[in-house]
Amino acid sequence: MASEQKKERSVNEDHGGCSGTSTYDRRKQNQNEGGQQSSDTNPAPWDRFSNWIHCICIVTFDLELGQAIEVIYPVDAQLQEEDKTNICYLAFPDSNSSCMGDTKFHIRIRQTPGGPDLLPVHLLYNQKCPVYLQVDNGYFYGYVYFRQVKDITLPRGYFQKSVILISRFPFINLFSELVSLIAPEFFDNGCESVEAACHDIDQWPAPTPGDTLNLPILGTVLQVQVPCDSGRGGSSSSLVPSGGNVTLISSPQMPTVLPSVYEVNTFDVFSTVLYHMHLLWELVLTAEPIVVMASSPATSAQMVQALVSMITPLMYYADYRPYFTIHDSEFREYTTRTQAPPPIILGVTNPFFAKTLQHWPHIIKVPDSFNGSNFQKHKIRKGNHLKMLDTKPGVYTQYQPFLQKDKTILKKIMKGVQTKRPGEVQSALLRRHLLELTQSFMIPLERYMGTLMPLQKNISPYKAAPQPWPFNPDDFIASLETSGPQLTSGIKGDWVGLYRRFFRSPNFSGWYNARYKGMNQKLQILQLEALSDADLKKWVVDKKEVEVVDMILKIKCKLEKCDAEDMPLGEETRRQLKCRLQDIVCTLPEDLRTVLSYS
Repeated sequence: MASEQKKERSVNEDHGGCSGTSTYDRRKQNQNEGGQQSSDTNPAPWDRFSNWIHCICIVTFDLELGQAIEVIYPVDAQLQEEDKTNICYLAFPDSNSSCMGDTKFHIRIRQTPGGPDLLPVHLLYNQKCPVYLQVDNGYFYGYVYFRQVKDITLPRGYFQKSVILISRFPFINLFSELVSLIAPEFFDNGCESVEAACHDIDQWPAPTPGDTLNLPILGTVLQVQVPCDSGRGGSSSSLVPSGGNVTLISSPQMPTVLPSVYEVNTFDVFSTVLYHMHLLWELVLTAEPIVVMASSPATSAQMVQALVSMITPLMYYADYRPYFTIHDSEFREYTTRTQAPPPIILGVTNPFFAKTLQHWPHIIKVPDSFNGSNFQKHKIRKGNHLKMLDTKPGVYTQYQPFLQKDKTILKKIMKGVQTKRPGEVQSALLRRHLLELTQSFMIPLERYMGTLMPLQKNISPYKAAPQPWPFNPDDFIASLETSGPQLTSGIKGDWVGLYRRFFRSPNFSGWYNARYKGMNQKLQILQLEALSDADLKKWVVDKKEVEVVDMILKIKCKLEKCDAEDMPLGEETRRQLKCRLQDIVCTLPEDLRTVLSYS
């Protein structure tokens, strides 16, 4: 498609066509009339909408342009041109001839540099949510509802249009349910229904981790709990949300309760590859390049999301795309044969990828549909069988797992299939098993990281905070004999080999960098706490004027750093430090006091 086809365009068509105008045109006007910036108690129009959703796009098929954005809500939403282009191409199934009716799936796109930053509410959310559910300034999620039906009144004989919710949040269940409510209303009643939905969302409270919320939308009320991590002191996160506030917007409707805002149906998705679950867990843990080939974007997206969630509560730090097309701006980056594939999980549907990506080391060919009741056992297919990709489902890899399979969980799941155990229970069993497996792997690493913290007695109030000791892989491996995963897991195998492979992955570097940053912040806070308890009046007695000034500036700098990096410095410590500053400022000449007096 020519480059000029990539421009956004407003298109008027039947079946819910839009003119490109909406109540959002008044958004900035209302803000200007207010005269002042919004506050938490009196937010500007559409601020609360932006807390949850960046924008809603309507994408249509135009004979001249191909896939084009018909309208964006709000009209002043910031999206780079490259982002708009990617959204357009990802809004439709790559091969849509078989996708008649309605198709629902989700996407993930890398934000073009120069796009909008995270909002303050997103930063607050990141402080308390599980690390694997944090919002990322570099990515958007899109929740797509595509409709294709025959219509002889249109030039191509088909009506093709998508409604896409663009959000920072990886709340797959919540936003998939939301777009399922908004899109049909739009197709039936046009843009007014989208505007009504936006008005409803603009009444929602902020997404505060731990809170239970009733969210009204187009006559329905969705009840959700925003995931919370009760122990964000470490890198691993609890799956059990802590108790929080209950924000209930009054409504005559009985709420529809969503048990989870983000979890996919693990059992149904993995039913065709369950026998290779432990192999796949190792591939995801070590961030190996994986291609998921499916017949529809819904199937590929669910499989990719299920793979990423296998290592919860560890965050998957490599890239992943639930649905990827040949038109993506990063297509060449991922399909070149001149270099090794990057650490990413790609979900694709176009048969062209079977040839283009056959050099990738790990390929999952998913059947046309997966269902937990149709339990299948596909053999691992080696690399020299890649020619069968077009016809036979299965896992194609030459990877040799380090760990043995846990046959107990496989037997338990098989028994559940025979007794027709509910899919929700089967999924809960699988998630619990994978959680325990990941925790068994990570607990020794967490324990070893604890040994790298300097002792608190060595922290001086008058010296810079010490740094954590560096991570030594050999020392860690040596510690496994007495404190390895065998203490919490019965799975046998080459755990040492798996750790060494993990050390070369972005999952390790991402986890370690986050963990190191947390430890370093902890040491900074401990040093400030020691300084707040110190007798600076006594310390200043034999100090030169330049040393006193240097101490004042250092304390101010540390406090500013705490604010800039959102360090959890206690209010009492902060108050005491201000008192200590005043104590030593008072010892200086009057001209310096005026300059250095702490506000």
